[in-house]
Parts: sequence; structure tokens; C-alpha cells
Amino acid sequence: VTWLFVGSRIALLTCIGIPFILAGTFWVLREAGQTLNTSVLLGVVISLGMLVDDAVVVVEAIYYRLQRGVEVLEATRRALQEVFAPVTTAVLTTMSAFLPLMLLPGILGKFMLVIPLVVTVALAISLVEAYWMLPAHVIAARISFARPSRIHRYRVRALHWIRLRYTRLLLRVMRRPLVTLLIILSLFVGAVTATATSIRFDFFASDPIRLFYINVHMPTGTPLDRTMDTVLTVEERARRHIEDAEVRSVVSYAGQMFTETAPFFGDHYGQILVSLQPHRPGLRSVDALIDALRKDVTSVPGPDRVTILRLAGGPPTAKPINVKVRGDELDTIRAAADELKSFLNDHEAITDVTDDSPPGQREYSLRMNTDAVRKAGFQPSVIARTLGLLVDGEVAATMQDRGEEVELRVRAQRRDRQTPDELLRFALPAETGELVPLGTLLEAEKSRGPANIRHFNFRRAITVEADIDADRIDTVAANQALLDHWESIRSRYPDVDLNFEGELDDIQESLDAIYVLFLFGVGLIYLILGTQFKSYFQPLMILVTVPMAFTGVVLGLLITGNPMSLFTLYGVVALAGISVNAAIVLISAANDRLAAGMSLLHATVYAARRRVIPIVITSLTTIAGLFSLATGLGGKSLLWGPVATSIVWGLSFSAVMTLFAIPLLYRLTMPRSKRVRGRTQTEPF
Repeated sequence: VTWLFVGSRIALLTCIGIPFILAGTFWVLREAGQTLNTSVLLGVVISLGMLVDDAVVVVEAIYYRLQRGVEVLEATRRALQEVFAPVTTAVLTTMSAFLPLMLLPGILGKFMLVIPLVVTVALAISLVEAYWMLPAHVIAARISFARPSRIHRYRVRALHWIRLRYTRLLLRVMRRPLVTLLIILSLFVGAVTATATSIRFDFFASDPIRLFYINVHMPTGTPLDRTMDTVLTVEERARRHIEDAEVRSVVSYAGQMFTETAPFFGDHYGQILVSLQPHRPGLRSVDALIDALRKDVTSVPGPDRVTILRLAGGPPTAKPINVKVRGDELDTIRAAADELKSFLNDHEAITDVTDDSPPGQREYSLRMNTDAVRKAGFQPSVIARTLGLLVDGEVAATMQDRGEEVELRVRAQRRDRQTPDELLRFALPAETGELVPLGTLLEAEKSRGPANIRHFNFRRAITVEADIDADRIDTVAANQALLDHWESIRSRYPDVDLNFEGELDDIQESLDAIYVLFLFGVGLIYLILGTQFKSYFQPLMILVTVPMAFTGVVLGLLITGNPMSLFTLYGVVALAGISVNAAIVLISAANDRLAAGMSLLHATVYAARRRVIPIVITSLTTIAGLFSLATGLGGKSLLWGPVATSIVWGLSFSAVMTLFAIPLLYRLTMPRSKRVRGRTQTEPF
């Protein structure tokens, strides 16, 4: 890109500083205790195009003077004198947009903490390169255009043609200010409307790992051998839908089950690990494979349920639907949870509905028949103690054995009491001398108890979880549908309440934080711009580029079909500092021309014509650095792609709009400024 506009020698001098900047960045990261990982590399990719932005503005200013015959040392001095303030401000505003992102809380903040650190450090080092190393290289190279080459003459004519065409188009736009502003405003309103109506939301969009688990939940108490037989049956059905070229290995086992949170152990747990080959053309995606085998493997007779665990890259999160059903009575909680699970199972876009309270072991509950106990003349404590002696025994004494305390337990001989029914035939002597069987004094009930009893905020709770089909419904809509259903049945469970956490809780926390950090970043940018321009209004004029950048992001999402994710919003916040750079150098040039005595119209048009080339170069270098990641040339990523896509589309649109909107706003608003007020201006228009 730089070669197209300034030639091979100057382009080489510009780009030669990138290794120095990256080396300095990695050194700082090492001293800060960071490691080389994908997040660091993403930060490098994001900053790669921006690293040369300040150098490009400096070198273009030098190039502009060299073309006009100024000696190289003098050209370098004048260029630095002209662009030092706006370039420094532009870099500081970009850093102000990225730095607050280090304060992002939650799992997203921890996962992406290093990215703003990498970008900020790299930009700070790039200023050293642009103000020190680059001028020294240009002077040492003794670049001269006294005898220009043919390619250079073509380049000069092409740049002149770009400036001329742009100036003519700008004058046409400035003759219709109302129409231009209405178009820009309409585009922004359309972008906001499209965000609410046409953009698909997938807040934690991520790339699936080429591996998934098939979880087999057998009834509690199932022998390990039987569980393993069922797991092998499920594996056989799964293999019917997977081609040999797609699978790397399939491993089946029983007795344990790995999940996203914690492993489960027990004879009734089984699991199948399916590892797939790396993705290449012709192979199905993980989601396509899961959809193909889901119906067949979940219809195997025997298990309580069969679910599929799909792993994804990115920050670890809970499932999209994660709701805790809280109450005091376990039966009531169980009934409410079952009703919610039934609703989720009936929803076409919701899959793998589970809860964390599976059926436990078979239980034999005994309750005293108070009337029979009273008529027989027994004390309830006698019956309770008798049952204890028959089943578990009673501690009669303790003793020490090799330093260990050992209990001496007295228990009745088992004899023929091997089953609960035989236990109830045991007879107690009544006061009348009659033998009374325990079965006449007790009421027996056979049932399955809970495998566990969990608590959340001091109340019993059952957690219901489910996955969603992100192409058909998003996390917020799925949870809202569940909440609406709960409101319709809530009257039947007055003592039960719901607690929505999981991915929804992470989303809400991240959205709130991103909004606050965005305002904080914009506030920092305003303070820096106000200091640079010594004005309250000009920073606001520059910040107009932020909604224009958001319009470009939405346009990019509509064209590419990508979802709006938290990573996209992360890119939008970062874009706030990048998009203002073009307006900064443009308004700075216009202010310099006004200070030199030009009229407002001439200063506006001259500054726009003078800055159009550096604005185009800096925008194209940033876009070029992120282009492959945004378009997926090296492999599409739902995790990192949205960050690059938002910056590429937002910067592309805002750069074009800046070249027309900012000069127009400058001319419309500056007549009231002290810089212009009191002048007599004749502006043929």
C-alpha cells in the first residue's frame, strides 16, 4: 500500500520499523510476565496496520516536500513540525479507546485482557520509531526526486488526479450541505434499526473444536458392565453417520463422564469421545456431524438420557440456558424443573436439555403408624432403636488401635433378614406378651431418592441447562422465552423462584461493562482532543466519526452475514479511537491554514486536498493488516474474525464519510469560532 503512494524506497523505510516495534512490544510483554499465545498474536494483528499509520503521515509529509525540491534535512524538519501534534494526538486517542478495555470484567475481560495491552504498547513504541528512527533513515538514504523514474512520474500524476477528483466532488457535496447531512444521518438511523431487526445476535460466537462427547446417563444403580454395553451400542449408531475420512479416533468408556465444569464418577455414567480430523474442504463441520447423528444416538433404549457436549474455543462459558430453580420442598422444585424441561424439549431450536439432579438409588421409606404403635403400647423411640440395631447397629464403645479411634458397634444378627420385606416380619414383644411384627407398626414406601441435594443462596436448587441452535435463536431470546413460560405457570409454584445465570449472566455483565468503558474511552478522547485543539466544539465535530464507524460495522455484518457478538462490540469500542484519526489530521491542517491567514472556505478545501492522500494511506494500511483475518483468507474464525471485521468495515466507511462530512461540518460551524470571527471573507461558492 505504501509503495503505491510514496514509492519503494520510502515504503521500505516505513515498513522497516515494524520489526523494531514488534521486538520492543514482545520485550515489554515478557517483562510484564505475559506469554506468547493466540490473544497476543491477535493484538499484534490488530495493531499491525496501525503501527505504520503515524510513520505514514510523517513520511508522506516529507515526501510532499521532497517532490517540491526541498532539501531532505529541511523537508524532514518541516514535516515533523507540521504533523507532530496531530499524529501524537491520533495515537493517544487510539490508546484511549483500547486502554479502558483492560478494565473489562468477567470471563470476557480475563480472556481478552492482553489484547489492549499489546496494542497500547505497540502504538507507544511506534511513536518512537516515527519521530526518531524514520527521519534518521530518510536523511541517511538521501532520497531525491531530481531525476524521477517513469513509475514515479506516473505516481505523481495519479496522486494529482486523486486530489483533483476528490476536491471537485467535495465542492459538490459542500454546495448541498443539508442533503449530505441528511444522508449521513439516515444511514446511521438505518444502522440502528438494522441492529434491532435484521442483525443476528450470537454474543459468544466461537469456533467449535473438532471434538465432541456423547454422554450416556444410565439409571442409578446400573452395573458397570451393562453401562459399557449400552455405550458401545451408542457408539455403533454414531459410527453409522461418520465417514472414515472424517474421524481421527473414537474412544468409549464407562464409570466416568467429563463435562465443561467437573467430572462425574459412577457405574451408571458412560461417555464416547469423538475426535475429528482437522477441517479441510470436503469435510463436514462439527455441527453438521452432530445434527446428523443426534436423532439416532438419542433413541437408544435403556439410558435415562443421551446428550452431546460440543466444545468450542474462546472464553469458557456456561451453557446458553442455565437457570436455577430454587425452593424449599424438593418435590415441588422437581416438579417445576420438569415442567421447564418439558417446555425446552418441545422447542425446536433448543437441544441437550439436562439438569444436575438425576434420580438416585432406590429407597425404602418407613413411617410409623401412630395409631398402631399406641394400641400396641410401644414407645416410638423403642421402634426406632430396634430398626437401628437391625440395620446399622449402635455404637457401644470406642477404643484405641495404633493411635486410631475404633468404634465398637453392636448389631443384631442378620439371619434371615436379607430384604426389607423380611425385616418387617421381625416381631417385638408387646406388654401383653404378644409378638407384634414391625410391618403392622410401620408404613413402607418404595421410591427413588435424589442423587444429590444442591443449594444456591441458602435454598435448595436444581439447575436446568440447555444448548441452542445459534442460527435460529440467540441466548437472550431463548432465556426470555423460558421466562415467559415460567410467568404462565408461576402461580402453581408460589414458593419457587428462578435464577438466570450461565451465559446470559456473562452477556449482561459484559454488555454493561462495554457500554461504560465505551463512554469512558470517548471521554478520554474528548479530553485529549480538547487539549490539542483548545476548543470545546472541535472535539465533538471529530467524534461524529464514531457513529459513522458504527454504521460501517452494521453494513459489514449485513453483507457478510456474521452475527453481532460481544467480540464485535469489543471491536466497535476499539474502533472509536481509530476512526477519529483521519478527522484529527484534517482539522489540524485546516486550523493551520486559518492561522496562516486563509479564508475559511479556502482553508477547508486546501486542508482536505492536502490530507486526502495520508488519510487514504493510513486507512488502507490498517485495513490491509486486518483484511486476511476479517475475510477468513487464512481460515475463518467466529472468535477473532468479528473483531477484525468490525474494524475493517467501520474504518472503511468512516474514512470515506470523514473526507466529506468533516470538511462540511468544519465550514458550517467555524464561522462562529474565534479563529474566524471578525474576518472579512469573500467566498465564491
